[in-house]
Amino acid sequence: MTDAPTSPLAALHLLVSMLGEGEIAAPGASFYDRLAEAVCRLGAMRRAAVYLSDDVHRRVWAAGSHGIDLELLATDGPVQAIPLALRALAQDEVIEVADAAVTTELPCGEVQRLALTDITCIPVSAGGSHYGVVLAERGLTGGDADRPLDDAERDGLWTLGKVCALAASARAATRQQERARNLGDRLDLARDVHERVIQRLFGVTLALGARGDLTAPQRERCATELQQATEELRLTIQRPPGRGTARDHDVDTTLRAELARLAAEHADIGFSVAWPDDLALPVALDPLAQTVVAEAVRNARKHARPTAIAITVEPEQDAIAIDVVNDGVGPDAPAGAGVGLRLAAFEALEFGAAVDFGRLPPDRWHVRLVVPLPPS
Repeated sequence: MTDAPTSPLAALHLLVSMLGEGEIAAPGASFYDRLAEAVCRLGAMRRAAVYLSDDVHRRVWAAGSHGIDLELLATDGPVQAIPLALRALAQDEVIEVADAAVTTELPCGEVQRLALTDITCIPVSAGGSHYGVVLAERGLTGGDADRPLDDAERDGLWTLGKVCALAASARAATRQQERARNLGDRLDLARDVHERVIQRLFGVTLALGARGDLTAPQRERCATELQQATEELRLTIQRPPGRGTARDHDVDTTLRAELARLAAEHADIGFSVAWPDDLALPVALDPLAQTVVAEAVRNARKHARPTAIAITVEPEQDAIAIDVVNDGVGPDAPAGAGVGLRLAAFEALEFGAAVDFGRLPPDRWHVRLVVPLPPS
């Protein structure tokens, strides 16, 4: 503890030290234990507890403490049960209560169980976001028992609350980035399995499901495909994580060039492209558009019997819409979509884009990608 008021410089040093020591991603409550310890050390408090709130799950819990065993604190309170914390957050100020007022602000049972003599509620908020509060006790005795916080002490504790909020938000951002990287790795794995393994197995399934006996070359081809699928699966599983999602891969072509290639590859049907020359697709979204269009065309040739595939690229308010329509869907065709399109739709969400697909009566199937234009 210290008797000196907390200065903004001391609070800044606290934040820098906590961010620099690499403990933002530390598991458990140790991170918030350190926040509680810092409040006690820099704010002249005897003991403190950090309470966090979760607006999504409507939950409040004690995340860390100093000077008191965390297990003694109620898991779901008492923050959500008292107006003191709500007032501190709404008014964005430090509120102090002492003596008899403590039992009116906190549940009487908690006051007696924890032997509280006073309580200081510090809002943990920044940038309009409320993360929780720090409940601290000075535990003053003798002639100082009735001394309230002065303006300098109150401002120092308020600054500490801001530091706690910044540290908590930084920790949350770090964990969110880690979850995003993990999700990217999972998308990469799913796409590789779909494009390399499933495609080979699909061809083998068609061959084995054909009428009549397989010839010797056909059996040899099936065995080769199965061997290659097994090898592709082994290499995919052994691939180190962190390679990034498909959108991060180097792309050595453009959507216009890819459409020209697809038109030549599918010259046996009516393959048409309508794309105004003066309409440019954002460079960052070109790989996503290539993925969606290629998957739509591949599905059309694999699962339908089209006589024509029409691709349209046109402006739509503050976005660009890309439509891929084929006319080879019969009345008995399934209404769902394959794994590739679902992966592409999920990936599009990370760009603020959207993928829509479905049947267009009587015999057409469409895939539509809408990508946002950058602000002018």
